[in-house]
Amino acid sequence: MNATTKKQLNITATKLRMLIVEGTHAAKSGHPGGSMSAADMLAYLYNVEMNVNPADPHDPNRDRFVLSKGHAAPALYAALADKGYFPVEEIGKLRHLGAMLQGHPDMKGTPGVDMSTGSLGQGVSAAAGMALAAKMTGRDYRVYALLGDGEIEEGQVWEATMFAAAKKLDNLVIIVDNNNLQIDGTIEEVNSPYPIPEKFAAFGCNTIVIDGHDFDQIEAALNNAKEVKGKPTAIVMTTVKGKGVSFMENSVGWHGVAPNDEQYEAAMSELNATLTAYEEA
Repeated sequence: MNATTKKQLNITATKLRMLIVEGTHAAKSGHPGGSMSAADMLAYLYNVEMNVNPADPHDPNRDRFVLSKGHAAPALYAALADKGYFPVEEIGKLRHLGAMLQGHPDMKGTPGVDMSTGSLGQGVSAAAGMALAAKMTGRDYRVYALLGDGEIEEGQVWEATMFAAAKKLDNLVIIVDNNNLQIDGTIEEVNSPYPIPEKFAAFGCNTIVIDGHDFDQIEAALNNAKEVKGKPTAIVMTTVKGKGVSFMENSVGWHGVAPNDEQYEAAMSELNATLTAYEEA
């Protein structure tokens, strides 16, 4: 990846994190931690990887994205707003009564949302159905599903993965946000799904492990996924929950708690400093 592209992606990811903080603060609720950990991947998907057009969000040939961990909606909304699907001002209305952006993605009410999600474990099933539909209709679009590592404790994830491998859905990419924390603690403490890469490999996936905050590794993994034929790809990305705000990082308490006014100011100050450093680099 050239330096200019990487610089722009770092700027975009930082802006997404700022929008996540903005939205959850305005809502006084939401899930910032797991949204922040996924921001780099979403920045890459929506600005480099996926064939999408905000002017035509229902294009039948577009690539699809399924946010299986639907509680990380602030990250998806930030990516969609940054891309131009709707005015960025909508972020400030997150979770407000009657607003476009609710606590979980709604494909009927929000441009750019390809699947309504929230009940954990169901995203791979929906994504596999989309990928199979592409095969059946002769379209070449690709489907990306982002899961939480706690979410993969759900059995439906593995049933759907087995189905995707059986149907040779090489147009499907399963992405696991392995930040090692879920609502009640570490994933080992709750119900360990480790070893994650070996499980996806055993279920028939081309499996890749990356640092989910390294754009070179993200690019290489997604390029590899396009080269592999006859099986879906599972990208297991090691990430930091709350990435980008020092007092949120690796803290399970930030799974589903919004920043108060003082925390909001501190978080935005830190992210603004990061943004300035990237812009001036």
